[in-house]
Amino acid sequence: MPTKERIQKVKKVLSLRQPDLRIVLEEVTNTHNASAVVRTCDAAGVLYVDIIYSQPIPFPINEAISTRAEKWLHFQTYKSPKECFDELKKRGFKIAATSLSNDSIPYTDIDYSQPIAIVFGNESEGISDEAKAMADYLIKIPLNGMVQSLNLSVSVGIILYEALNQRKKSKYNLSHKLSPEEFKNFMNRWL
Repeated sequence: MPTKERIQKVKKVLSLRQPDLRIVLEEVTNTHNASAVVRTCDAAGVLYVDIIYSQPIPFPINEAISTRAEKWLHFQTYKSPKECFDELKKRGFKIAATSLSNDSIPYTDIDYSQPIAIVFGNESEGISDEAKAMADYLIKIPLNGMVQSLNLSVSVGIILYEALNQRKKSKYNLSHKLSPEEFKNFMNRWL
C-alpha cells in the first residue's frame, strides 16, 4: 500500500508531465546513451518516448545508468520513421529532427509551445534520410569547437530544456496537461 507521501509525489509529478512534448530516438544502440536519455526525459517531465528501432534485440536500457527512470515513462516502438511520424502527425504533432545539414536552423529558432516531437538519431549516423525528408523542422545545436556534435544525451538535455523554458515563459505548459483519464491511468500504473 503506497504511503500518503508517495501518493502526493506521484500526483505532483504527473501534474507536471508534458504529454505533447515527445522525444523520438531513431536507431539508438548505445546502452549508456539510451539510458541517460531516458533519465533526462523523466527529469524534464517528458512522459512519452517514441522509439524507431529495427533491431531484433530489445531497446538497450541499463538500470544503473537510467536509475530506473524508464518506470515513469511510456514507450512506443516503431519499425520506421514513416510509421512513427505518420502516427505523430495524425495526432497533431510537428516533427523537429536534429541534423547537421546545411539547411538546419538553430534549435532555439523554433516554437516549442505546440505539440512537438523532437527526433534524435543514432550516435554514428544521426537521423536517416527518411526522417529528414518527413520532418517539419531540421534543427541543430550551434557549436564553436572542432567537433561536429555533442553526445546524444547532452543534446537531448539542451534541446529539451529549451523547449521547457519556452513553454514556461509562454505559460503553454500550464494548459497542456494529461487528460483526467490519462492521469488516472498513470496514477494507477505508477502506484
